[in-house]
Amino acid sequence: MAPTIKILLADDDKEDQLILSDAFEQIGITNVVHFVDNGEHALVQLEKCFEDDVLPRLIILDLNMPRMNGTQTLRLVKQDDRFKHIPIIIYSTSLNNIEKDECIRLGAHSYIIKPLTFSEYVKSAEFFYNLCLE
Repeated sequence: MAPTIKILLADDDKEDQLILSDAFEQIGITNVVHFVDNGEHALVQLEKCFEDDVLPRLIILDLNMPRMNGTQTLRLVKQDDRFKHIPIIIYSTSLNNIEKDECIRLGAHSYIIKPLTFSEYVKSAEFFYNLCLE
């Protein structure tokens, strides 16, 4: 059986993945984040999680990814009755109010700007993990 995935994070930036992984380690949380590099892979992973009956507690989507961006992925996840209850956070490098409003309208829990410092990444990791516990 596959390990329980508490957070599914889709981001094509390997450096952001590494920094966030380090931030989770900093707060003593390991093996809770499963990284994929685009929206298509996020949907494939959700299917696997559904088959294994271990859905993630949170999905985090980078807004700008190749193949399928965060908004497109959000729309598809929220249209699927199996997954629409999972909170989704849009995680972007910039604030585009039009995109933000669209993502919230589509059902995103929140729209968060990616941190600039490691201490901010640690705070984000804490926020994400605590959201999983709700």
